[in-house]
Amino acid sequence: MRLVLASNNAKKLAELHDLFQGLAVELVAQGTLGIAEADEPHATFVENALAKARHAAAASGGPAIADDSGLCVHALGGAPGVASAVFAGEVAADAAPGDREARRRAQDAANNALLLERLGRLEGTADRSAYFVSTLVALRHAADPEPLVAVGRWPGRILHAPRGAGGFGYDPLMFIDALGASVAELPAVTKNAHSHRAQAAAAMRSLLAGVWRL
Repeated sequence: MRLVLASNNAKKLAELHDLFQGLAVELVAQGTLGIAEADEPHATFVENALAKARHAAAASGGPAIADDSGLCVHALGGAPGVASAVFAGEVAADAAPGDREARRRAQDAANNALLLERLGRLEGTADRSAYFVSTLVALRHAADPEPLVAVGRWPGRILHAPRGAGGFGYDPLMFIDALGASVAELPAVTKNAHSHRAQAAAAMRSLLAGVWRL
């Protein structure tokens, strides 16, 4: 089965491709099919994931899957939350003209800087505990009355400065005490065994196998 991923994030595609190994699915990024990214106007991860999956399913005419994920920081009332990808506001197009991944790196740097600034204002009183959340939604078609929904959460705490060169997003700032490293310091195989997306993908694998009989 071809399963259209409602994202153009190359690193997210690579992670999910590895996490879905062994299932009878071919994961295809929507951008390769000329499908534009959907709006994400909602206040919750599950609503945005559903909107993205429906958009991709309608445009492709077949099954689709979407991931809406982000970072929730307790001291900030759950922020950045669903705004995690553009917490600092969208970076200007001329930050990396014509290079999607370079622009994404510039966006990540701006988001991380704002997170540290916001927590810095609370220094001395701030609880730096946080968690990554991933919500996966899969649809057989755009009007599927029974979306498959899987959620994963990965707790940690926010460092005072970035550590590590791997991963993407807030990975350099998220320290996992149980593993003694920031997410950006973890080998991909370790991250894919423990992450919020790994947890959500494991639950989704079970749903795809049991409900869709893949």
